[in-house]
Amino acid sequence: MSKFTRAAAGVVSAALIGLAVPAAAQTPIRMATSWAGGPHLEIFAKGFAANAERLTGGKVKFQVFPAGTIGSPLKVTETVQKKIAPSGHHWPGYDWGLDKASVIFGGYVGSPGIEAYLHWLYDGGAADLWAQWRLEKFGLVAFPCGSHSDEIHMHAHKPVQKIEDLKGLKLRTAGAWAEVASTLGASTVIMAGGEVYQALERKLVDAIEWATPGINYPLGYHKIAKYIVLPGVHQPAASQECTFDKALWDGFDKTTQENLRLAGKLVTLESWMRLNVEDAQALEKFKKEGVEIVRLEDSYLVAVRKATAEWEDKTAKEAGPWFVKALEHKRKFQELWDGAKAYRMELK
Repeated sequence: MSKFTRAAAGVVSAALIGLAVPAAAQTPIRMATSWAGGPHLEIFAKGFAANAERLTGGKVKFQVFPAGTIGSPLKVTETVQKKIAPSGHHWPGYDWGLDKASVIFGGYVGSPGIEAYLHWLYDGGAADLWAQWRLEKFGLVAFPCGSHSDEIHMHAHKPVQKIEDLKGLKLRTAGAWAEVASTLGASTVIMAGGEVYQALERKLVDAIEWATPGINYPLGYHKIAKYIVLPGVHQPAASQECTFDKALWDGFDKTTQENLRLAGKLVTLESWMRLNVEDAQALEKFKKEGVEIVRLEDSYLVAVRKATAEWEDKTAKEAGPWFVKALEHKRKFQELWDGAKAYRMELK
């Protein structure tokens, strides 16, 4: 039996176990999020909530709140730590200022492509390491809860193709790319998702990065900025995160805990596959609507990778043991995965 078949059988078995338990009336668990709306809220956060309710047979339900309804959208971890809400959904890289290891788990400019990234999470042990990090550093239970592949590198008011085009560019971004891009001459601005459209529309920034083509298309960035810059070297892969107050988590029986983890894994795989299709469809729509798509020069990609490796090495000396542990774990798996190029023609 293949690993995929075993995983699928596990999900079905867990679902049957959950459904065998009579659904009891329960007050939904409040979940704070970083998302004002769109796919991040509907596909990732609410997708997890739907999976959790189904897999637990209705024993566990979540009430998912849009960004800012409970706590700050960029401080969901703090919101859960302070018990303002017992659970949260966000991108772990928003905890960049608290612990730089957050971007390695959540996805950043140094991540492998999405296929390798997901294998690293679930077959390479990174999800377990992620859970250990979150519990040790923040006292919370956490696991991956949604994913996507390459983002649009920029929606921009001016074309960006050469590394020289970054110099002086006022760019909305977040996480590690904010620092790496700064070393390459960009002027980076960090802001929550709900502020991004207005900043781009008013030209308070020259360019923004947010997410993938399928996620970005309905948000309309292409209607106010002429250029779309590809590929998303700053974010080749990403995963969102569900976090839980430990006391809440410890109150679940082991079967329920396992079903909730499965709900997170299921939405991670489901969202990745769904968004792959939506990304392809969105790119066709962009072309039909006359958006100018700019392809980065190879020299730009090389410069970014070089700057990222230098940033990783520098940060490893300053950021503490968890960054080093996560970075070494990622690099070791990447080296293993790169060996597959010898026999898998689809890998780049």
